[in-house]
Amino acid sequence: MSAFLFTVPPLTGHINPAVGVAARLTAHGHRVAFACADPALVRRLAGADPEVFGCAGPVPGAAGAVRPPEMRGAEALKFLWEWYLIPLADAMAPGVRAAVAQFRPDVVVADQQAFAGALVAEHLGLPWATSATTSAEFTGAYDGLPKVARWLRLRLTELRARIGDPTGSADPRFSPHLLLVFSTPELIGPSAPSAPHIHYVGPSLAGRPATPGFPWEWLDHGRAKVLVTLGTANADTGGRFLTECLAALRERADRVQAVLADPGGTLLGTVGDKDVLILPSVPQLPLLARMDAVVCHAGHNTVSEALWHGVPLVVAPIRDDQPVVAGQVVDCGAGVRVRFGRVTAARLGEALDTVLHDPAPRAAAVRVRTAFRAAGGARAAAAHLERLAAESP
Repeated sequence: MSAFLFTVPPLTGHINPAVGVAARLTAHGHRVAFACADPALVRRLAGADPEVFGCAGPVPGAAGAVRPPEMRGAEALKFLWEWYLIPLADAMAPGVRAAVAQFRPDVVVADQQAFAGALVAEHLGLPWATSATTSAEFTGAYDGLPKVARWLRLRLTELRARIGDPTGSADPRFSPHLLLVFSTPELIGPSAPSAPHIHYVGPSLAGRPATPGFPWEWLDHGRAKVLVTLGTANADTGGRFLTECLAALRERADRVQAVLADPGGTLLGTVGDKDVLILPSVPQLPLLARMDAVVCHAGHNTVSEALWHGVPLVVAPIRDDQPVVAGQVVDCGAGVRVRFGRVTAARLGEALDTVLHDPAPRAAAVRVRTAFRAAGGARAAAAHLERLAAESP
């Protein structure tokens, strides 16, 4: 049996796909561990079975760096790298080295935004796989931004000199040994790259910690059901958008019932009526099996989980990879895009009516669902990792 060390950033959407793969490997008798800057978050999402190594203290600069909600585009991307991803890699690197020394993995599975895992593994001569929890990097996102692309490459070169092997050459976002993409070309589109070491495995879905007390009996089987969510990292930006959503939903209360996730508490005063249920958190996976549409920020995990269930989307990207993912949803026909910062209740209502009543978005969502389920998910990802471990010296 082999040992696999998963290095992940302290972000729910990046940990959850790894959890499903780790569970498969554990079921096959392999040893599995995680290295993360937030061990408590990993334990909450992965349970008590895997060993978890804490591998960073406070991320330098990140605590005092609050990204303005209105920041978008290249400026937001630069902020993310300069104030979070690069400092996170520097902070994680010593702990990742210590975890490798103690756990002695045969393979390091490095999340695409946990650069320390890839660079430490390369420096130590360990085979490493990339866990690509968003497909934005595979769509030529920087083709029209050559200055941004050059800036990113320079930051990675400097990072390699500090924590990796200065003579190395692999981009820590793209393993030359094995690249696991938790999507499929049916969503990514024709730009999806092809190579023997690149494998499109579709979403990795695993059991999630239970959300206690969800009132399943509240759901009205006589009305279409809509989930509205902006994910776990956008509570500070969603007040206006959620308010417009609420207005659009109430105008359709005779035929639409909605569950609205509001972790920031923007609208919690309206909890409890029969038309819109507003909660700080919801059991997203089991809920999606009962939904007819999703309104979201185009986060990769939410989009993938909705399409896994064949549910069409209204997408309102905010920043980072979300505009790219939103473009994928629209291009494959599975949804409608609206402008997060300027959308009105009227426009949201039009978009919602389209995905609920036009058969084309649902048919496209079902096509992606078929591709996702055929790709194999966590089972396929685990098999590729086992093969990499078996073939490595």
